[in-house]
Amino acid sequence: MMGVPVYADHAATTPLLPEALEAMLPWLKDGFGNPSSLHSFGREARKAVEDARAAIAGCLHAKPEEIFFTSGGTEANNWVIKGTTGGLLVTAYEHHSVFNAAKSNEGRKVKFVSPTPFGLVTSDKLRSVWPRKAAWPDGVSLVSVMAVNNEIGTINPIDELAEAAHRRGALFHTDAVQAVGKMLVDVRRWNIDFMSASAHKFGGPKGVGFLYAKDGKAPVRLFDGGTQEREARAGTENVAGIVGMATALRSACEWLEDDEAEEQLDYLTEDLCDGIRYIFPEAVFHGKDACHQLSGFVSVAIPGHSAEGMLHIFDMKGIAISAGAACNSKKTEVSHVLKAIGLPSELAVSTLRISLSAENSGKDVNRILDVFRVIKNARTV
Repeated sequence: MMGVPVYADHAATTPLLPEALEAMLPWLKDGFGNPSSLHSFGREARKAVEDARAAIAGCLHAKPEEIFFTSGGTEANNWVIKGTTGGLLVTAYEHHSVFNAAKSNEGRKVKFVSPTPFGLVTSDKLRSVWPRKAAWPDGVSLVSVMAVNNEIGTINPIDELAEAAHRRGALFHTDAVQAVGKMLVDVRRWNIDFMSASAHKFGGPKGVGFLYAKDGKAPVRLFDGGTQEREARAGTENVAGIVGMATALRSACEWLEDDEAEEQLDYLTEDLCDGIRYIFPEAVFHGKDACHQLSGFVSVAIPGHSAEGMLHIFDMKGIAISAGAACNSKKTEVSHVLKAIGLPSELAVSTLRISLSAENSGKDVNRILDVFRVIKNARTV
């Protein structure tokens, strides 16, 4: 029998938390007012939006006026990349919403920085593109480095990178879609100018996210229309989604402050990695210090077995994992992330991404390892 399905693809999306759904329901039913309306229905909706803004800001050590609601991380990333001027410096393994937005900026000079083979972007790596102590070459005005890579889970030293950018007079943006709600984020300590986040990565609904902009200085607006979001982002606010996002983030932050709960996820991740190594001694783990990146995140190549064939077996056994970013899963070409860290193509096409969460259990890990044992004896090349 297939058994109860196991979901281990939390880097792609997360289940909607029950408390987030409960918080959303009133705003999907009776609380349907437009937040821009002046009557009581509108005022109630406006209060819900502003309470959510304050709650999100509190989780991040930000000010409420620094949070701007968007339709998700992709919009927030595009808003920063396309809403600023001057040269760009981005990494070669950014999410496509940053990577492609940078490449599509016609007439704007763009430099790409490669990560280390461990998948990290260091301040030395940034400095290598401008050996002079003066201003950056080609007038770079914005640096964008993701906080956590969405395919291999490595955590970048954002505070150090932001400082390096500021020393050269550039603004700093981080795509923190894989970080917010999964690790403690302090925008004051990081000293960043912009940060993107998406609700569905931490137990909130799809179709809503936010952009953090230091001191409330948002980029040039992308949409023409009304005066919503302090005239920075036109469009009627998704009240239910915003309320659900704030509720989910509060729950995530409470979980992150529970050391015992976080340690349990670390143990599950280590057990999974140890089990894979026992079954496949030849397995190659990607990232800094093998599995020791974002808790729950495992990126591993199984030489001699294709990722596509292995995914088919996992799916037949009722287990959801992936071979990389879900937004690019329909393409069979080698991931640009794995190319950027210099992974040989024969390993890249054998790479799986497993992303656990607090919702997973030891039984789930054992189920995953049981499938790896099946793969050991199967031909998936």
